[in-house]
Amino acid sequence: MVSLDQARRFAALAAAIVFGAFLLPAANAQIPAPTMPAQATSAASSDSSAATFDFPPEEIADTLMYHKRYQEAIAKYNSIKPKTAAIWNKMGIANQMMYDVEDAHHCYKESLKLNPGDAQVWNNLGTLYESQQDHRGAAKMFRKAVLLDPKFALAYKNLATSLMEEHKYREGRVADAHALSIDPSIFNSGDHLTVDNAASAHDRGAMNYYMAIDCIHAGQKACAIEHLRLALNQGYTSASKVAADSNFAALATDPAFQQLLAEQRGSK
Repeated sequence: MVSLDQARRFAALAAAIVFGAFLLPAANAQIPAPTMPAQATSAASSDSSAATFDFPPEEIADTLMYHKRYQEAIAKYNSIKPKTAAIWNKMGIANQMMYDVEDAHHCYKESLKLNPGDAQVWNNLGTLYESQQDHRGAAKMFRKAVLLDPKFALAYKNLATSLMEEHKYREGRVADAHALSIDPSIFNSGDHLTVDNAASAHDRGAMNYYMAIDCIHAGQKACAIEHLRLALNQGYTSASKVAADSNFAALATDPAFQQLLAEQRGSK
């Protein structure tokens, strides 16, 4: 990962593959976005002849990725010889964005052959398993990522999601707590690429309910209320049960919390 002040290199921007709706537990892949001069960005977004500009092929490919032109980006990355571990990783993400699981898996594996210690690639591979509903396999990848990088909050969050998908809520909450201790804003929404979550509404509601509790423990009231809203809408719990749960005592006088409960009671 390079610094933000390198104007023609990568910015540390995380794009995510999110399994579900807004603020659902997510398994997120990390991908850099380019910060290139305006003329190169414009060219890549409007005309695939961006290569006529005097920019390295990788930067042109990165810009194509940023504009979600994944097939063209892959072709440009493929023209680079030899490929670095980072290029294989980005090709994996581009293939995954096009739901090409086989090629994405191949690219991530090639990346790891060159650099087996890259926690971000293990995390990204985990999101691929998660997208195929292989929660156990995904958890194994995320565990590898946090073993390599114990400060990798995103991988802990992803691990929590995989564990909760297997109804291992206690273990999942431990992983969530780790994620929050590293990055208190880890549950906040961001710019995400989304695919459908195959989990039942009840299971998604359970995940959101437990995440609301973890948000409270982290002192994030707004985060807790948003997850509670999702858990209520998904039918996992009721306004009366939420009001009686001592975990949410800190929200009792919060106007947004009171409004949420009033809305839920009024909709019944």
